Amino acid sequence: MAERRITREKYNHFLRTSGASVLILGVILKAVQAVPALSGIKEALSLKSVYDLPVFLMIIGAVVALKGVVAARGRGAEGEAEDVVLSRKSFGAFLTNYAILLAMLVLVVVICVIQPRFMQVRVALDVLTQSSTRLIIALGICFTLLIAGTDLSAGRMVGLAAVVSTSMLQTSAYANRFFPDLPQVSVWLPILLAVLACMAFGALNGFLVAKYDMHPFIATLATQVIIYGACSLYFDMPPNNSQPIGGIRPDFTALGQMKVFASSEPGGFPGISILIPIAAVICVLIWFILNKTVFGKNVYAIGGNREAAVVAGISVFRNIMGIFILASCLYGIAGVLEAARTAGATNNYGNGYELDAIAACVVGGVSLNGGIGRVSGIVSGVLIFTIIQYGLQFVNVSPMWQQVIKGVIIAAAVAIDMTKYRRR
Repeated sequence: MAERRITREKYNHFLRTSGASVLILGVILKAVQAVPALSGIKEALSLKSVYDLPVFLMIIGAVVALKGVVAARGRGAEGEAEDVVLSRKSFGAFLTNYAILLAMLVLVVVICVIQPRFMQVRVALDVLTQSSTRLIIALGICFTLLIAGTDLSAGRMVGLAAVVSTSMLQTSAYANRFFPDLPQVSVWLPILLAVLACMAFGALNGFLVAKYDMHPFIATLATQVIIYGACSLYFDMPPNNSQPIGGIRPDFTALGQMKVFASSEPGGFPGISILIPIAAVICVLIWFILNKTVFGKNVYAIGGNREAAVVAGISVFRNIMGIFILASCLYGIAGVLEAARTAGATNNYGNGYELDAIAACVVGGVSLNGGIGRVSGIVSGVLIFTIIQYGLQFVNVSPMWQQVIKGVIIAAAVAIDMTKYRRR
């Protein structure tokens, strides 16, 4: 492929034009679906079987067009921008950087062909709801990956937060209460205690890594075992005796089950789970911390070159402590929300969640070598895994095959990450 250059202005114009075209196509298809007088066209085009595809086309078109508009304005503010180069090398780099995303898009198309009901707004909202708590965990783990570490205790902290919070938030009429004589306390007190318990273990992780220079893999593995043992002992206290915790108060379950903008009409808008805006707010907060604070800059500096960070006067001890404490706070929040969503908890909650979070981060472009990673990449990584898992379940693929596909994706993502690192 011969090298070809396109000016940034033409590229942005192409984005605006193509995005607007897709948006208009979606509007037309939606109008044909909605207007009874056009039922003949609807049947001729088989629009009944595409479900909410016009809505997705409108969203995709609007996003692409908006990207073109924003890029054009940014170019006007910053002056001349570099041309877009089309060559074999740039094409290969594109495939390397977006291989997993392209594979997911192909899989989604195949699933939609097999089962058109996958093209529904309701399905998309279910995917976003399932992604919410996983995203919060991944955002916590990304801090440890950015310093070329990891955190194997994340899943057990999720379980600890779920058990601690639900054990004190059962209804007074429930027969098998964890604390029979406990009065109905404010919903925020058990939540705060659950998050603080996780942060205490996060401080232990940070201390072991920062003070004794223990590898995060070993330090968090030890803490993982301690947390599970402590949580199991707490869960086994009489009169509960390791019974699943149920009878959860409605004011607590509302934190995970409430939906906003839901329509009461049959077939109306299903509503947006409260977990989605909560996860969005946390995403914005973590983005701000990583990109606009001294602490965030220090995280990238320590992950990029720890020796240089020390020479620059950065306190590695304080920052590593802060990293693990902040990460554990996010695990605790995720555990509380997961318990609220499912209206119950056991000591096995969160088992293996840390592996899914690490995999999502790697798929989203967070380097295992440290110093590289963005919040937007983590969001895409979590969504990719959730969409693939949900889609495979939607077409009744065997859970065993789902695990095989998941493993292939993780191996491919790590291989791509190492390839890019060697090139740098």
